[in-house]
Amino acid sequence: MYKSQILRRLQSCPRTYISSRCAYATTSYSTPAPFASRLTEEDINQARSYCSNLIQKFDSPSYTLQTFIPPSTRDAYLSIRALNIELARIPDIVSNPTVGALRMQFWRDNLNRTFANTPPKEPVAILLHHALTSLQSRYDGISTSVMKGWFMKVINTREQYMDNRPYTNMDALEMYAENTYSTLMYLTLAALPLQSMAADHVASHIGKAAGIAAVLRGLPLIAFPPPPNHHSNNAAFGGALGGNAGGQQGAVVLPLDVMAETGVKEEDVLRHGAEAPGLKDAIFTVAIRANDHLITAREMLKNLQAGKDAGHEFEHQGEDGHYYAEDDNTQVSDIERGFGVFMQAVPTRLWLEKLEQLDFDVFRPELRAREWKLPYKAYWAYTRRNL
Repeated sequence: MYKSQILRRLQSCPRTYISSRCAYATTSYSTPAPFASRLTEEDINQARSYCSNLIQKFDSPSYTLQTFIPPSTRDAYLSIRALNIELARIPDIVSNPTVGALRMQFWRDNLNRTFANTPPKEPVAILLHHALTSLQSRYDGISTSVMKGWFMKVINTREQYMDNRPYTNMDALEMYAENTYSTLMYLTLAALPLQSMAADHVASHIGKAAGIAAVLRGLPLIAFPPPPNHHSNNAAFGGALGGNAGGQQGAVVLPLDVMAETGVKEEDVLRHGAEAPGLKDAIFTVAIRANDHLITAREMLKNLQAGKDAGHEFEHQGEDGHYYAEDDNTQVSDIERGFGVFMQAVPTRLWLEKLEQLDFDVFRPELRAREWKLPYKAYWAYTRRNL
């Protein structure tokens, strides 16, 4: 019965985008509400609609995958993914890096107010505050301080690469993916709530794969920036395309060590696009790293679902937000509870498969189109518990 409900929901996802931002502040910087109690049910509903529509427009895979998130956690999921889009769009909508830095600080301030129980009347903050309040009402005494730290990590990392600087090496690209896409998954797991090294470990690998794939997918639009405020309605991977902050020239954001190994020169890419010497080899090298993380996540899932050890240590254990006091006997149930969050692996896998089919030509327009197979591929992955 539940499976058929999921399939019907996937098939009936609405396609229209309805802007509701006008229901909030008329300026870019909304004013804080003195007390959270001033927020009405209508405010929350409008905030939910805004976040949902934003995700549908700019991150359609995450919009589809919300079906697999428990209803009690869905508001948190929507606010987390909407915030990621707002941050990713900043380079594209600001006139210069200084304004971009101010926008990043605006979101830090919003989060500080939200976690202090005085959220501004801004849709993402309103829905996040509602989700946090609901979580605390269901689990008396639960702390959300770790979540705040993770949100700040996402903002800081987005700001660091807001100018489309290249990644010094593959490890730097992996760290970017860990601090953004993996961290978005940690936030969603925490909202379930689920504090589990096994679940975080799987999420880390899936997030790294998703983040690396997102950088590859956005490469053409960063190398050849579109006009200001232009966005694809079929953007995927959470708006990771970067932007054209301050109207600067295009850039190639592949890891520098990979470019050196494959003989890729930025000026060749900016001049010849997909025909640049060595570019496909570089794309292949980076894509292999993303695929390796997906393979690792799948192998870990099989081991953990069978009650076995993950197979290797969690490299981020002991870092901020990754302290655990768990019994290994809970790993099977933890993986089951968190499986809906792991579904981000499915659109990443489909995109990497399409990239391979197109001979690693990242400039092919098919790679920026909506993936029509995602709903039923996701449904089968979820029902079989196999990514």
